[in-house]
Amino acid sequence: MMNRRKEMFLLAGLAVLLVAVFLYYRNPGSVVRGVLAADGKFQPIDVQEPHLRVDLLENLRKLEYSGAHRNIFVEGPAPISPSETKRADTNLAYGPKRPPPPPPVQVPAEFFGTATMRSSGEKLAFFKDGDDVLVVQQGSIFLNGYRLIHIGNDSADVEEISSGRHATVPMVQPETAEQQPPQN
Repeated sequence: MMNRRKEMFLLAGLAVLLVAVFLYYRNPGSVVRGVLAADGKFQPIDVQEPHLRVDLLENLRKLEYSGAHRNIFVEGPAPISPSETKRADTNLAYGPKRPPPPPPVQVPAEFFGTATMRSSGEKLAFFKDGDDVLVVQQGSIFLNGYRLIHIGNDSADVEEISSGRHATVPMVQPETAEQQPPQN
């Protein structure tokens, strides 16, 4: 009995929905006409013979662009006119000038070779400081102010401890006996 009652309510709801849809879509033009007529202010333009306004088109053709001319197919900034250059010169920054950047790090030793320890596999770098030969392990400090960061095949990366700046020291070929000048 309960299922029969649910079916009746469902059927009645569908019938009401069907009537609402029918009334809504029955005459769609009447809604638009009713809105326009209700306002009363709408009046169509009375144009007997519409003509193309050629005089306005001629004014547009005679108009010349006075802005910056730039070729959009060329990469880079647009060329600067002399008037813009003068205007840019008047807008110079005032105040103290910035100091120049610090000079590059100079390591006072020559990097001339590498080796790998068999027992641990750690790399060593050989630096020459005058007549002294320094054997430096990767990560170690040498010459009281430089740390060896990385050892490459043909260069060594060194950090100046006081400033934290880095430098790459290229490997130099040691002089052979034939290239050395004779000693007196």
